[in-house]
Amino acid sequence: MRSVSIIGTGSHLPDRVLTNADLEKMVDTNDEWIVSRTGIRERHIASEDEASSDLAVRAGEKAIAAAGINKDEIDLIIVATVTPDTMFPATACLVQDRLGIPQAATFDLSAACTGFLYGIATASQFIATGMYTHALVIGVECLSKIVNWDDRDTCVLFGDGAGAAVLGPVETGGFQSFELGADGAGSNLLSLPAGGSRLPASPLTVEKQLHTLHMAGREVFKFAVRVMESATDAVLEKAGLKREDIDFLVPHQANIRIIESAAKRLGLSRDTFIVNLDRYGNMSSASIPIALDEAVRSGRIQVGDQLVLVGFGGGLTWGACVLQWTMEGGAD
Repeated sequence: MRSVSIIGTGSHLPDRVLTNADLEKMVDTNDEWIVSRTGIRERHIASEDEASSDLAVRAGEKAIAAAGINKDEIDLIIVATVTPDTMFPATACLVQDRLGIPQAATFDLSAACTGFLYGIATASQFIATGMYTHALVIGVECLSKIVNWDDRDTCVLFGDGAGAAVLGPVETGGFQSFELGADGAGSNLLSLPAGGSRLPASPLTVEKQLHTLHMAGREVFKFAVRVMESATDAVLEKAGLKREDIDFLVPHQANIRIIESAAKRLGLSRDTFIVNLDRYGNMSSASIPIALDEAVRSGRIQVGDQLVLVGFGGGLTWGACVLQWTMEGGAD
């Protein structure tokens, strides 16, 4: 089995920025309320003519360039998203065509906010076994397209964006362990009720706004805090490491209170956590790869650093990995 690592990262955000002040004009809320409860100050919103594939292509191009390989060397493209351009064809097929990589196998993966972690875990196995050599994994969301903009409890939380990573074989380092899990009994806590075979689109589903995101915030919060700790401990144990061996932890960017609670439970310094949700909000599957890309390009993450990537989301799903970093930082 070959060792596998992330050898290139990239990200892309829509141009439009929606601030808390802007939201004050749309719903009954205010900046102080949003910041104190979520830590979010602004988020990027896709334009009417932008879709997930548009953001994914831009992030993918940057990741391939950072990896220093030719796009023809990409064997596999996985797009993790809950906001695909269409139910089918897969958004990954649209990305493949736009990138001009006809030789790559492609598919979409749906694991909500844990999607990127499920994607890199899947891609790494293809590479480790020798079936493929390089994989492009993209987490992308246009959550603004499915948010209920009349619901002040949810519309303040989410943003749009895309983050990407190229995976390839390495001599040493790379992925040390993975942990993936799900609890379908909590599937009703975070969902988009209509639009599938259970509740096809109809005048009634539109009237009841069942094509928008629904979330039981309190229950999801409790689940998230608990699973951030347990998933982190699980991957550390598999890798033969301890909490104090972590140089950086890249969490799903959902809520600052979740991150602060996880830091306290894990006994880790807040400086260990890479956080950017104040500028972007919750971007679901895109949040971890965007935070990772920014930390790499700023030079914060260096070769040899031990990273834990950990996330949670609808499903309910969760995932984590330990990754000894092998890519030179400071790309910007």
